[in-house]
Amino acid sequence: MLIALVGDVMLGRLVNDALADAEFTGVGPAYPWGSTLPLLASADIRVGNLEFVLSDDGTAWPAKVFRFRSDTRNVDSLRAAGFTVVSLANNHVLDYGADALREMLDTLDAHGILHSGAGVDLEHARRPAICQADTLSVGFLAVTDNEPGWEAEAAAPGVHYVPIDVDDARARELLDLVRHTRSRVDLLIVSAHWGGNWGFDVPGDHRTFAHALIDAGAGVVYGHSPHIVRGVEVYRDRPIIYSAGDFIDDYAVDEFARNDQSFVFLLETDAGIPRELRLYPTIIIDFQARLARGSARAIAQRMQTLCGELGTHAAWSDARTCLVIPLGGTA
Repeated sequence: MLIALVGDVMLGRLVNDALADAEFTGVGPAYPWGSTLPLLASADIRVGNLEFVLSDDGTAWPAKVFRFRSDTRNVDSLRAAGFTVVSLANNHVLDYGADALREMLDTLDAHGILHSGAGVDLEHARRPAICQADTLSVGFLAVTDNEPGWEAEAAAPGVHYVPIDVDDARARELLDLVRHTRSRVDLLIVSAHWGGNWGFDVPGDHRTFAHALIDAGAGVVYGHSPHIVRGVEVYRDRPIIYSAGDFIDDYAVDEFARNDQSFVFLLETDAGIPRELRLYPTIIIDFQARLARGSARAIAQRMQTLCGELGTHAAWSDARTCLVIPLGGTA
């Protein structure tokens, strides 16, 4: 089984405008995915973090500088990419209020896109998504430590908010949920929208938290929120993607941090056991994710260094034009 994971997907603002301009996009809803589409299509399951709210209405959250909303018709763009399951646990899903969130939930449900991490109440926000690939089941749990004021409550909509502190009661509840969910599926992915926007170094509390998630049963820890990629760690033969970076957006590019560069993370598993992680370099150009060509080796070399700092061996494959991380793959 192959699972494709990508970083933050932001289809609001100028990306939304581009999708509304048939003359600009040419190919319509599939435009944002560019040359990455065949690679995404090669996977059995496709995973992303939706860094926007999919809604035609709503009231803008007061005193928030960056608010991202995309027209509901752009669910066709998510379908064009083939997203199987998405994280909604982030700091933009409530940018236009609870009604817009409800519209997004209804739209995703109507089009068969599974989701986790936000909901009409706490129980709904905590609920794992479970998808099937052939005879295998994959569970997906999403949490965030952003926007504590958006924490879902027993009778109020919001996000699955969990502080990145293993001693916090909500973190202990999450670890219990990981153990319970793992008992129901062949592989469990835990998505964490954590930390600030910048910095290549992995915070120590993120490493401690990620290790605890894997000890509890997570087969993959899939992190995002920083606008840049961070190194991948292999812990107990399981991959920890500390930050998948930005996959598609309209953001200004920092020439040093290169927030326009990321990867399609393609995970190969065998009977639910992770075997190999392949990183295909990508770059955002004209509101479109593209497989990097001339810059691919440079993007990969930076990631190799970041991985090396976490004790992870990553090697470039000319034949596959990607960075390869072996995972050992013990049961």
